[in-house]
Amino acid sequence: MATRVDHEITRDQHVWAFGPDMEPVLTVDPGAVIRMELNDCFTGQVTSEADLFTSLDLERVNAATGPVYVRGAEAGDSLVLELLEVVPAARGSAMIIPGFGQLAHLVDRPVTKIFRVEDGVVHMNDRIRFPMRPMVGVIGVATGGEECINFLAGQHGGNLDNHLHGPGSTVYLPVRQPGGMFAVGDMHAAMGDGEIAGTGVEVAGTVVVRLGLLKHAQGRWPVTELRDAWVAHGTSGGDLTEALANASEEAARLLVDGWGFSLEEAFIFLSVACDVGIAQACQPSPASSIARVMIPKITACPKPFPPTR
Repeated sequence: MATRVDHEITRDQHVWAFGPDMEPVLTVDPGAVIRMELNDCFTGQVTSEADLFTSLDLERVNAATGPVYVRGAEAGDSLVLELLEVVPAARGSAMIIPGFGQLAHLVDRPVTKIFRVEDGVVHMNDRIRFPMRPMVGVIGVATGGEECINFLAGQHGGNLDNHLHGPGSTVYLPVRQPGGMFAVGDMHAAMGDGEIAGTGVEVAGTVVVRLGLLKHAQGRWPVTELRDAWVAHGTSGGDLTEALANASEEAARLLVDGWGFSLEEAFIFLSVACDVGIAQACQPSPASSIARVMIPKITACPKPFPPTR
């Protein structure tokens, strides 16, 4: 049965940054289902392998469709994003960016690769193909203070670049301004953990989302719910150790404030039962470093999403 869609937003309605004073393109009630067209991260600038990163207009990177105002959302709440569908277009691209990434000292010339996406498979060439893993990199809401461009991540979300943000995931975003002001962009047909060259398979497409509201419950950072796990995030300006510390503290806070663990129990439980992961680690680059900690859904860590104070 096809998903019922209440509203649609086209890709020309987008923002380049998250800030405290965003103007909505759509206002909805909690529970609304929205189909949203997304630009690719380069906003259509890459059409062939001759289009190199060095020739791009970098002011046109990571457009996020929206924002959407959810009635009743206030500071201290969580906007509940359910990713119902993530549907990439049939053609995407990836790049080598001079000076970016862990192998930049070995490959220092710009390269663009065009990919074909078909029947759940990503084709890099006639010899190399792999399963599609569609996800969105930019998921966010209005900030509590300074503006943050969509290339970066923070407590509001933004460019979290977590490959787990695909169909079936639910993201709890901390509301800091009236309405939340949700926007989404930067779709990938596939992206590896770390994204060490700086791009996934960058692609346009459509998402179908349901936007809900959880009153008086909020993490300091976005928290993702999967079928069998909770995922705490932490970011930094480029230091992966700092990002890991932030994600670990957020995970501990969920356990202590939400589910009644002692701090000592949380510290040990994180070490013996939880998994640390890297979402974004392309360094050197100006990008954020992003870590995550996955908490298994056991009897002691149930639904609903726990409030953190």
